[in-house]
Amino acid sequence: MQLVLFWVFAVLMLLFGAAVVCLRNPVSSALSLVMSFVFLAALFITLDAFFIGVVQVLVYAGAVMVLFLFIIMLLDLRSDRPRRLNIGAWTGGGLVVFGFVGLLGKVLSSEPRFDLEKPLISSPQISDVSAVGVTLFRHFNLPFQIIGVLLLVATVGVVILSKKELK
Repeated sequence: MQLVLFWVFAVLMLLFGAAVVCLRNPVSSALSLVMSFVFLAALFITLDAFFIGVVQVLVYAGAVMVLFLFIIMLLDLRSDRPRRLNIGAWTGGGLVVFGFVGLLGKVLSSEPRFDLEKPLISSPQISDVSAVGVTLFRHFNLPFQIIGVLLLVATVGVVILSKKELK
């Protein structure tokens, strides 16, 4: 049952991820990204990484997407005229998707062990919270701080760019 749920959540996450790219309305695209984050959290929960799943919902689907929606509303993005169909871009994108699906099919057909039970990710001696905290702040402290600064700079940049000029 756990494997079936994993595949259902994986397919739904990919469908909502495709909707992020395909939808023209930026708000609908951002809400599809929220749903993709929620299904990614469900994937983590099916892998017995409960803390990472909860943090995924709280941080990404909650705080970061609220920031994205705020920026989208602040920029007031509207597509006044429809874009023209670019045949080269659609052909290249179709070739990439076709190649990815072919490669994915080859990998899935060559691996007979997908129906086996998976081992537990976390050991009973160390909790998820302490393992994530030690890994994040011991090994990835600088990238964590850089991402925080980049989000702050991007938010300030959007606020500055969205100001209306007085005539």
